[in-house]
Amino acid sequence: MTNSFDFLYPRSRYHGEVKPENLVFNANLQEFAQRVNFIVALESNGKLAPEVAYAEIEALWNKLQRSKRQLEIGNNPFEGPENKAA
Repeated sequence: MTNSFDFLYPRSRYHGEVKPENLVFNANLQEFAQRVNFIVALESNGKLAPEVAYAEIEALWNKLQRSKRQLEIGNNPFEGPENKAA
């Protein structure tokens, strides 16, 4: 890793069906996981109260759920490339 940004905010490759909404949700999910990791570390080290950590994680979770609804991810889980109507 060449700079501190790559070290602090690593990104993993996407291995699912390549659609714009899936890529956006994957990025949102990775950001959620990274932020939760930071909050947990702060709380574990006594820098953040458990109630504050819980509230922040809950707010992040709600933001992720809104993103999922707006992107319409998982609305029809059985509609894959092989099951689409012609």
